Amino acid sequence: MTRRSCAIYCTGIVCAHLLIVGIALVVAQVFQTMIHSRLKKEITLTEKSQVFEAWKNPPPPVYMEYYFFNVTNPGVFLAGGKAAVKQIGPYTYREYRPRENVTFLENGTKIYALNPKSFVFVPEKSAGNPEVDILTTVNIPYVAVMDQLNSYSFFLRTFVSIYMNSLGVELFINRTVHEILWGFKDPLLTKVHSMKPEVDEYFGLMWKKNGTHEGEFVFHTGEENYLDYGKIDTWNGLRQMSWWSSNQSNMINGTDGAVFHPLINRNELLYIFAADLCRSIHLGYVKDVDVKGITAYRFAPPSDVLMSPKDNPANAGFCVPARDCLGTGVLKVSVCREGAPIVVSFPHFYQADPAYINAVDGLNPNKEEHETYLDLQPTTGVPIRACKRAQLNVILKRVKGFPKTRFLNDTIFPIMFVNETATIDDESASQMRTLLLIVTLVSNFPLLIVGMGIILLLVLVVLFCRNRQKKTAKEDTAYTQVSNKPEQPPETQASKPAKNGSYIAMSPVEAEKC
Repeated sequence: MTRRSCAIYCTGIVCAHLLIVGIALVVAQVFQTMIHSRLKKEITLTEKSQVFEAWKNPPPPVYMEYYFFNVTNPGVFLAGGKAAVKQIGPYTYREYRPRENVTFLENGTKIYALNPKSFVFVPEKSAGNPEVDILTTVNIPYVAVMDQLNSYSFFLRTFVSIYMNSLGVELFINRTVHEILWGFKDPLLTKVHSMKPEVDEYFGLMWKKNGTHEGEFVFHTGEENYLDYGKIDTWNGLRQMSWWSSNQSNMINGTDGAVFHPLINRNELLYIFAADLCRSIHLGYVKDVDVKGITAYRFAPPSDVLMSPKDNPANAGFCVPARDCLGTGVLKVSVCREGAPIVVSFPHFYQADPAYINAVDGLNPNKEEHETYLDLQPTTGVPIRACKRAQLNVILKRVKGFPKTRFLNDTIFPIMFVNETATIDDESASQMRTLLLIVTLVSNFPLLIVGMGIILLLVLVVLFCRNRQKKTAKEDTAYTQVSNKPEQPPETQASKPAKNGSYIAMSPVEAEKC
């Protein structure tokens, strides 16, 4: 056997083995299963896990952007006209949210943690100075007192109204952004505090929320089931709330939004428990996006999350008392937060009933600026980018005994909205890209084997064809010798006819004479 033939046979054997092994690995999905199994074991909230430290101290910076609605015509609104507002902001704060008092429970299957949040003003990302800028907005303590007295007698409400007038308390106030946000000593609450010490004499939308936490959480580590990774087991010792009017609405579902299980697919719904909303919400897949070279799935709350029970009966449990429901796009949360009749929505009443949008001039809802969404890397479940947007509103309506409200049109009045954003930092993004590259190479290793087999198959075909061509060429140039006579001296052209080339078993024939 020649070297060429040996090379052809060896190439054929190697090619056959590569194709058989590669196709078998592709069909059996051995490497994909191995990678998925490794991810399920590695992505857990255990001390040995690589994601544990990132969970305790999130590296991406989180920013809180506060926007306020400055009321430009309070007198017109009090006289029965439509309110007009102008958005001001953002006033941006860097949010720090480390996990503290971390304790493992039940053999490492659950973990206890507090999540205190602190805020530092970032002037270079802000549109003004919160300690200087003056804001005209609704006097929420005034509305809270009216709401608390709504069930009392007309005479008591009238007496309280007269007393409030003597203090110079109005339905609209002028305060700095810093005071409205972080607190000021309110004259009305100071009087109430003197009679009921449990009532705080200070008011602010974020009063006592700088450096405090939203409750005690116990999470599943994912050690038993990777699908439970990061899910909330209890909040303040509760597995179920009691504020809403149905068991389904009172359920505590999902994670706190910081982590999600690996191997996310586009068809599933993700659940987040929002302590500030006192409820769980779900998010559905929207589209694929690219963030710093990382492919991610975008998830966002669908329109049915805050839909009216008339259109989505599953939301009937959020009507408190039962069957006392608001329209689409708003949620009354004062059932879990004592005080004024507070309502939450998406900014500018995005996805809400047009009646709420048209009740106030100056609102312009749009998806790009007002949608809440999460961009998740599907293999690891890590949030790559997040935007949580929520608006705080207060219900204003006529209350008998309070003459200043006698001309009011019932309005869900916008106060402010917040845009909480976080994007993966460059270093973490680089590490993520490297990890995903390794995962892709390992997962596609069987395809590489098949590819090498196909290349060798092509080489085999080329070698075989070239070998055939050489054999054919040898056969075409070979001949049989018919005479061993010595070569005759050449004859002259005149005595011998001209002959071309060589001949096989043929005698020369002289040309006939004319």
